[in-house]
Amino acid sequence: MSSYYETDPEFMERFEHFAFDEVVNEEGQQLDDITRHMAITATLLGCQGIDEFRLEVPRALDAGLSPVMLKEVIYQAVDYLGIGRVRPFLDVANEILTSRGVKLPLEGQATTTMEDRLEKGVQAQADIFGDHMKEAWKAGHINRWLADNCFGDYYTRTGLDLKQREMITFCFLAAQGGCEPQLTSHAKGNMNLGNDKDFLIRVVSQCLPYIGYPRSLNAVACINKAAEQ
Repeated sequence: MSSYYETDPEFMERFEHFAFDEVVNEEGQQLDDITRHMAITATLLGCQGIDEFRLEVPRALDAGLSPVMLKEVIYQAVDYLGIGRVRPFLDVANEILTSRGVKLPLEGQATTTMEDRLEKGVQAQADIFGDHMKEAWKAGHINRWLADNCFGDYYTRTGLDLKQREMITFCFLAAQGGCEPQLTSHAKGNMNLGNDKDFLIRVVSQCLPYIGYPRSLNAVACINKAAEQ
């Protein structure tokens, strides 16, 4: 972004003050560094901000986000954004990690097999949303895929815990927009795991410079709706 200081100095002064000072230091809206950068990374995937993602990844790694955590955010994004939107971000992450001397592939994080991924995915759904989800996979093949693929293949992985995985899912959905029913459901899932309303508002606040006000306000509305349920 160095050239912007020459071509757009007034914009850069105001943007950097807002994004990297005012937002980060707003009283009552702060997050620890790792959580903040994890949320921003997920948000940039959700809004397809690949150029900003390229700038954010080194900041995130320097702040303590591990290569494994970064990769887990990217892998999980596939189920919420599709491989067509995620592949370029995986390429950027691999390029940056390699340039920093990180040996790829990273250590494996899978905990399921092809034989038990459905069972364990169903359990992960139940752990987040309640025991009524134990039968949801039977409603059709897409519901079964949701259980065995989204939850069985990804939510069961190590590298991130369940609360962190629900938080980044919330970010994927909030950032891409148009997913308000799912966003409300995952806001409730976050709350079920202990990521309460105040925490989710802080997540939205820290991600606002990257997705703008309309999607941020929509996210807040979904959080409020989930809190009332």
